[in-house]
Amino acid sequence: MHSPTKRPRRLLAGGVTAAALVASALIGLPSAAGATPTATTDLQEGPEPTVHTQEAHAPEGDFTSKWTRADARQLKRLSDPATPSRGNSMPASLTMPEVPQDFPDMSNEQVWVWDTWPLTDEKGNQYAINGQEVIFSLVADRSLGFDERHVFAKIGYFFRPAGIPAEERPENGGWTYGGLVFDEGVTGEIFEDQSFSHQTQWSGSARVFKGGEVKLFFTDVAFYRDASGADVKPYDPRIALSVGKVHANKKGVKLSGFDQVTDLLQADGTYYQTGAQNPYFNFRDPFTFEDPAHPGETYMVFEGNTAMAREDAFCTDEDLGYRPGDPFAETADAVNASGAAYQIANVGLAKATNDDLTEWEFLPPILSANCVTDQTERPQFIFKDGKAYLFTITHRSTFASGIDGPEGVYGFVGDGIRSDFQPLNGGSGLALGNPTNLNYLQGQPFAPDFNQHPGAFQAYSHYVMPGGLVQSFIDTIGTHDDFVRGGTLAPTVKVDIDGASTSVDYSYGDGGLGGWADIPADFNINPSGKVKPIR
Repeated sequence: MHSPTKRPRRLLAGGVTAAALVASALIGLPSAAGATPTATTDLQEGPEPTVHTQEAHAPEGDFTSKWTRADARQLKRLSDPATPSRGNSMPASLTMPEVPQDFPDMSNEQVWVWDTWPLTDEKGNQYAINGQEVIFSLVADRSLGFDERHVFAKIGYFFRPAGIPAEERPENGGWTYGGLVFDEGVTGEIFEDQSFSHQTQWSGSARVFKGGEVKLFFTDVAFYRDASGADVKPYDPRIALSVGKVHANKKGVKLSGFDQVTDLLQADGTYYQTGAQNPYFNFRDPFTFEDPAHPGETYMVFEGNTAMAREDAFCTDEDLGYRPGDPFAETADAVNASGAAYQIANVGLAKATNDDLTEWEFLPPILSANCVTDQTERPQFIFKDGKAYLFTITHRSTFASGIDGPEGVYGFVGDGIRSDFQPLNGGSGLALGNPTNLNYLQGQPFAPDFNQHPGAFQAYSHYVMPGGLVQSFIDTIGTHDDFVRGGTLAPTVKVDIDGASTSVDYSYGDGGLGGWADIPADFNINPSGKVKPIR
């Protein structure tokens, strides 16, 4: 099933093909498509999206854009209610091509692999070091069950020779697993309470500097559980930094350093929810960058939750975002009564206050998703044509009551890093989703719903590269009665970004699927620090 000797592109039953791209006269998107293309060209009934101006505000300002319920309800309007069991009800232009079940494993079955990120500079450009591409991934020992990996995650690294076209590489992408970044015990030293039951590392980003120095930003986590697995106190996630160096030659890659960790940020309870306010809070996934509008200033986006106590959280009319007189509008009272206020994700912003990037200050969130979703994971920016594109990922299962949409990438565009962000693609925000049937429940990755499309859980934790390439990891592929679990990177796909719209490039690779685990570097740094384009 995981043979690296062939390059299958077999589609599973009920798939969306490029032939399903039927233009919509209303919003310029393809119609929803099921097992076969449909002639539907109109949105389903529902509210109009919130009006967003894309206007930029000062990064240090207090304006927070809202991904509203009116916006997110566009997802259901895009879905075809006539799509039968196991079909895809979402537009083909916003749907990741189907990934076959017989996928190769990039680690040669050494570790489970999921969230992955490349070496980048302050602009997001991707780098090789002395001819070797390097990526960092969350990994876990395969002695663990696949669904046990989250609380035992470690950061590992992979490498491969740079500049080789995907079609000339081995089937599994040609990566070599280099091992873990940190020695045992290093990342646990920052916690004042050393009574943790176990300690883990979650996602982040990696900035490369001349000579191969790397600043690795990541989420350092401690769990405090008893022998039965119950929490003794809330888990403790912190945004952290460790500095090391990549040593590369034709024979391979080795790391040095990464033997100390600096505690950068802990949730403050003012902008970002804490464990005292909600034991199930989210605070993780740092991504650092330089704002083109403010050269020399380094910022960080990360996943957070709005700082309200769980039992006191509430939705406002502004969170709902309905236009005056919209006949499909909800009331705040009804939304609050539904329990939607338990889902209060945001995207946080912080600013470095020294050149070493070891000291940071919180700024107000740049995006709130109160009463829309509970998770805005792995946020990141890319900059194109004078616009700032904010991407994040979320699960179907983390949407609030009354909101439904596929697992995948959601995007927002504005004139700066703090803007009145407009959700992409007609206001829905969906930029790249798994094939999903919103007419049926989804189930869980370990137990898909009988009626759900076989690709509903196929990929997650997408990383959008500056040129529109998107990588992700395989979770579950198949139907209720025939599915396989993943734990390796999926084929890379490509989305075309144009203004406030994205669409899948089905001409890329083979029917839209590029090379497995293909994360190509654009530039190379040699030991003297000289930078040259690879292509």
